Amino acid sequence: MRSLDPPTRAVISREGDRVTTLELFFDLAFVFAFTQLSRLMAQQHDALGILQSLVILALLWWAWTSYGWLTNIAHADQGVVRVTMIIGMTAMFVAGLVVLEAYHDLHGGLFGPLVFVGAYLVARVSHAIVFVWLAQPELRRRTLITVALSVIPSGALLITGALLGNPWQIWFTIAAVAIEPVVSSRTSVGVAWPVRSTAHFTERHGLIVILALGESILGIGTGAATEPISVAILGGVILSMLICIAIWWAYFTQLSGEAEHALLAVPAAARGRTATDAYTYLHLLLVGGIVLAALGLEVAMAHIQSPDPLGLFGAAALSGGIACYLAGTAAFARRLLGTWNLMRLAIAAVFVALAPVISMLPPLSGLASVVGLLIVLFTAERNLPAAAAWPRPAR
Repeated sequence: MRSLDPPTRAVISREGDRVTTLELFFDLAFVFAFTQLSRLMAQQHDALGILQSLVILALLWWAWTSYGWLTNIAHADQGVVRVTMIIGMTAMFVAGLVVLEAYHDLHGGLFGPLVFVGAYLVARVSHAIVFVWLAQPELRRRTLITVALSVIPSGALLITGALLGNPWQIWFTIAAVAIEPVVSSRTSVGVAWPVRSTAHFTERHGLIVILALGESILGIGTGAATEPISVAILGGVILSMLICIAIWWAYFTQLSGEAEHALLAVPAAARGRTATDAYTYLHLLLVGGIVLAALGLEVAMAHIQSPDPLGLFGAAALSGGIACYLAGTAAFARRLLGTWNLMRLAIAAVFVALAPVISMLPPLSGLASVVGLLIVLFTAERNLPAAAAWPRPAR
């Protein structure tokens, strides 16, 4: 049994290490934030509300993925990393708590937009200090530059936007979000960032997809639990669960395992860059798609017994979210496995094109049409190998 380390120590990770229970505990703060984002979009009920929520989702994602890299370097449940994880988890829960005030301060109490930004920056700065300290000596200077150029300018933009308020805040927040991938990409040129445990890294990202799906299931229940049970509600629940199962199926039945083997086969010097592209960047499309689809499911279930049309807001969220998710899995496969899944790209395009049609259907029929399209996709993948087979990397 490993002895307890003092708070100033860290246990460096190695290949084969897996995700710890503290990391799962940490992720619960983000699940809560995802549910708050769905509430924000539902309350705004317009394109601006969706844009505002997706921008916040990107901020949350950069915070989450930064801690994902930290816990791949050293064990999350030991020493200084454990302390940092607890600080980060608490700060991100506070950020999630004030998501509904991130753009519009409520009268009374503290100024919501600054509380949100402050909590976010506490999580990012805490991570940055430990991440730089634990970096390999030959990479410490480059790590410091990367972290400083990400956190300092984005933090300044977020604070400025919060103080200026609407309509400027959304633009400053978008600029802050855009800085993260640009800086990471530019400062990583020629640098062999280490992935200490491929198994941990891939499992970590798979679990956040699962937890985002859990938020979708919460959305189904939220939309249905306020009414007496009926045939329409039962039908809607079954169709909604089939959609969630299809989202799970699209990633976990084959793609995630093949992707892990492919990442492990990448030479160590290039593995960090490949992991950044495939997981840090492209998994945002998967999580964003799930959050949008969850909103669509919640809207549909809230009106599942109505004969009136679903409406463009709910249909666009549902079909657009699934399209984003499918396109994200196709891009993820292209980066790691070397081929596009053309069938998924085609079905994603069909979902986008059919959003106006789905909006004119009653909620139950709209859900049924989405399930039908997903059945077409998976049937085609099973029976048309040229369109669906993920190439198996050399073991």
